[in-house]
Amino acid sequence: MKLRILLILGALSAFGPMAIDFYLPSFPTLADVFSTDVEHVQLSLASYFVGIAFGQLIYGPLADRYGRRKPLLAGVLLFTLASLGCALVQSLDALIAMRFVQALGGCAGMVISRAVVRDLCDPLASAKVFSKLMLVMGVAPILAPLGGGLLLAAFGWQSIFYALMVFSGLCLLGVFMWLPETMDQSTPHLPLSGALKRYVELLGDRQLIGHGLTGGIAMAGMFAYISGSPFVFINLYGVSPEHYGWLFGMNAAGFILSAQLNGWLLRHRGPHYWLKRGVWLYLLAAAGMLGVASLQLPELWPLLIPLFICMASLSCILPNATACAMAGQGAHAGSASALIGSLQFCVAAGASSLVGVLHDGSARPMALVIFLCGIGTVLLALYTSRFAAKSSLDY
Repeated sequence: MKLRILLILGALSAFGPMAIDFYLPSFPTLADVFSTDVEHVQLSLASYFVGIAFGQLIYGPLADRYGRRKPLLAGVLLFTLASLGCALVQSLDALIAMRFVQALGGCAGMVISRAVVRDLCDPLASAKVFSKLMLVMGVAPILAPLGGGLLLAAFGWQSIFYALMVFSGLCLLGVFMWLPETMDQSTPHLPLSGALKRYVELLGDRQLIGHGLTGGIAMAGMFAYISGSPFVFINLYGVSPEHYGWLFGMNAAGFILSAQLNGWLLRHRGPHYWLKRGVWLYLLAAAGMLGVASLQLPELWPLLIPLFICMASLSCILPNATACAMAGQGAHAGSASALIGSLQFCVAAGASSLVGVLHDGSARPMALVIFLCGIGTVLLALYTSRFAAKSSLDY
């Protein structure tokens, strides 16, 4: 795959983390501005997850019917306009609504980037490409909270959404000028009228759903961390919004390094082989984090060690689970990508909300939700392995 296309796909895939991580340092500020608390501000994050989950189901059939470019351009344009709307809101309710609209636009890049990889690569090559995309995507969590904290301190919370508007505008230009249509012209363009039937059929594909949810539940743990970390780092341990970005970036750096290690490991064994091993590392690290959080130590660093390992292990789970799920999807790659993405973000929204529901003024709720996600990931991976046929996904 050409480097130019890889960078564009990475930027499109980064819409999710950019729109989430960039404004995390502003949670306490938004609570003050709108005269509420951080738990209510977290609803703007949950609404984004709901929009992502719902919107992906729309773009999947559109990508299978009209190709990849047209729905992608429309979605990125909507994200750009909604980012402007977020900067101009006057109430928390309006921000929650605009974040939903922003998600409807942003999920186009997430769905269609997976479909483009499926168009251009076989399953093993797809896993390697997804690992490379983790490198591009990993830059976003490093720079986004740090940049968001700096913008917040210098220009106020609105500047964060203006920056997102500029970022998405550049992505729109990149797609328009340099991303060709990748859908094979010989592939039948599936009618929109059959979209619901295709989704029902895909729900019966145990490999697609099993691997997709394995990655989704693991990702839900990551979003529990994203949702809970502003309170834990800033409010509980007194980390400044500017320094919060550095801590967030440290975990993102582990995510990047692990993604490159996964790419190297794929030279020797297939994605399914490494997926079955990565889920256990995730669970063990999550268990250690819950143990540390339960002790309620006055220092932050003991919590950061298992958290770092937990987030790094995701780079051995997410790309491999996605490659295994998308293998053999062919003409309905768009719908398959949309379905697994929607299921994943439904789980993520639930995990994010659960952190708020369990809030008790400590780090335990965040750690508990991540641990539960670790258990679910291992159980689902074991179940899926029972019927996943040995193939190039293993060797």
